[in-house]
Amino acid sequence: MNFDVNKKMRKRKFILFILAILALSSVHAQKIFDNPALPKKPDTLKILGIGNSFTEDGMAYLPQLLESAGIKNVKLGKLTYPGCSLSQHYDFYTHNNPVYEFQVSGYGENKWKTISGHYTYGGALKYDDWDIVVIQQVSHYSGMWETYQPYLDRFLEIIEKECPKKPSIAWQMTWAYSRESPHPKFHFYDNNQNTMLKAIYATVKEMQKGRFLYIIPSATIIQSLRNSPLNNVKLDMTRDGYHLDMGAGRYAVACGWFEALIKPTLGISVKGNGLRTDKGNINVTDGNAEMIQEIARKAVRNPFKTQRIK
Repeated sequence: MNFDVNKKMRKRKFILFILAILALSSVHAQKIFDNPALPKKPDTLKILGIGNSFTEDGMAYLPQLLESAGIKNVKLGKLTYPGCSLSQHYDFYTHNNPVYEFQVSGYGENKWKTISGHYTYGGALKYDDWDIVVIQQVSHYSGMWETYQPYLDRFLEIIEKECPKKPSIAWQMTWAYSRESPHPKFHFYDNNQNTMLKAIYATVKEMQKGRFLYIIPSATIIQSLRNSPLNNVKLDMTRDGYHLDMGAGRYAVACGWFEALIKPTLGISVKGNGLRTDKGNINVTDGNAEMIQEIARKAVRNPFKTQRIK
């Protein structure tokens, strides 16, 4: 009887040993993405954003913020396709489909100009020797980790392969929808804004494991503005329940891009930037610009912590 017990124990230990070896092998097999550090005080800085309408929202005011700060050595690029997910980007790349709108804002310019409405993913990567490339997931999948892979890691490899030099990779963490959003995929999150925000946070944290990316915390910036007197409660800083208000919403997220990418590279903060706008339902004025800029600055320092402003 004791012999049988000992035999079973030895067998169990052997199985546990094999499982431990397999687990260690899996850990070591995982590719660790080596993300280059952001450049420090470069003579020129070139930033390419790749995504969809949420990328459009995020970068809309970036040229004007740069102009207002007196910065003339930054070139911007923006490659977008409506509602495009990581998997769809990958499909477009593998088939070399010229479906994207490609826009640039050159050195010292304060506006976007269209290069082509029929551009390819690979073409945009090769267009210039980008220092930073910003990517994102489509908003309705942004809190669903199972939709990221294997496309995320493939994209990191594609960017490394196609770009003339290896750029730093940043990630725009897209925002949760408004509380009453009519978006047809909001039901993925039980039509609940807090559920969606928590899912986005959890997914981005999971994404960071083994592949540290520089975070542009657009989700946290917009959620913090929703916790401020500036919020128009029904639309929740949006114009339609998910795209940002053309005034304060877009401005705030552009401030986040500026603080996350321009400050660590050129040493210039968005704090005190003089840009204002009368666009959208919520204008950016002398009375609220400082608060918006500070919300963006705090979010960049702590990307997963929303603020409550009285």
